[in-house]
Amino acid sequence: MQLFKSLQELRAWRDQQQGRIALVPTMGNLHEGHLKLVDLAKQHADLVIASIFVNPLQFGANEDLDNYPRTLDADCQALAERGAHGVFAPQVSDVYPRGLAAQTFIEVPQLSDILCGASRPGHFRGVATIVAKLFNMVQPQVAIFGEKDFQQLQVIRLMTQDLSMPVEVIGMPTERAEDGLALSSRNGYLSVSERQQAPLIYQTLRALAAAIVEQRVDHEVALATARHQLENNGFRVDYLELRRQADLQAATADDKELVVLVAAFLGRTRLIDNLQFAR
Repeated sequence: MQLFKSLQELRAWRDQQQGRIALVPTMGNLHEGHLKLVDLAKQHADLVIASIFVNPLQFGANEDLDNYPRTLDADCQALAERGAHGVFAPQVSDVYPRGLAAQTFIEVPQLSDILCGASRPGHFRGVATIVAKLFNMVQPQVAIFGEKDFQQLQVIRLMTQDLSMPVEVIGMPTERAEDGLALSSRNGYLSVSERQQAPLIYQTLRALAAAIVEQRVDHEVALATARHQLENNGFRVDYLELRRQADLQAATADDKELVVLVAAFLGRTRLIDNLQFAR
């Protein structure tokens, strides 16, 4: 496996390749969920490149950019053991040579301003911009993203479609711990007691989806009940919503492909999760 720390190194290698290339974009501090993305990427391409870049453009004021774990050596070892062919780990100055304030950006309207976008203004503008840049830098035929960040996945899919990018975007189901907690780099911020409490998020989503499918109660009542359950158990709920999968707009009685999405703070850690289902 090769490590590319500059765009020039990456492009020199890329120009020599003829096979189908898959990109797995990450911010590093890899866990099993990231490595499963590599496994899936190998099924869709001849060569797999993982990017490791903590993207400052998607962090807002008072967020954890400076404290975000950076574990490049361990990440590269894990990726090599998993069979990745290369790692692209550029510097901020290489990605944004004119600085963040002067950077041309991409914004996906409507979808970027709801849910996490409402709580983190500008976040998805940063996500769309860096993913577009990575697509241009690596020039993959396919890119793999986890479904835990379901809104992010839909933003990237729409951006790719709208800008006619020749990249197939594939989502992979959320990788979970045995107790149901979605794997996330931010789980490392949880205290021991918070980690024991955190699986209640997924348990709540499952109960909520079942109530909606079985039509035991009106979905607004089911959402309120689920929200109160989380709040009564120490969570501070940012949002808990029922949406249609395709565009994350409010679900109507006629919509069949649905998703419940949640963001909630446990202590100082913001956790997100979702559950897709049909009725």
